[in-house]
Amino acid sequence: MSSPAIQSALSQMQALASQAAGAQAKGQQLSTAVGQGGFANELQASIQRINQLKQTASAQAAAFQAGDPDVALNDVMVDSQKASVAFQMGVQVRNRLVTAYKDVMNMQV
Repeated sequence: MSSPAIQSALSQMQALASQAAGAQAKGQQLSTAVGQGGFANELQASIQRINQLKQTASAQAAAFQAGDPDVALNDVMVDSQKASVAFQMGVQVRNRLVTAYKDVMNMQV
């Protein structure tokens, strides 16, 4: 995937997370508790972890391309694959959340 597509998907996920946090902050009764934090907190933390993996992979690739002797090609490739898998997982989670949201919104009360 291209970098603009990744950034676009990350911004969409962050917007959804902030909307979820905003709805919870407005005092709506949401039962979204996950552990000690809420669902919005967990989603935000996941997005931050995905972003951190992407930044680490990019930094490793840049260091390798610059000829840093402490960076091995296999480390660059592993970090790149970790970031890719994490991003794909994030996209799938976003897709499932959107589908679930649409299903709930289409329910008749």
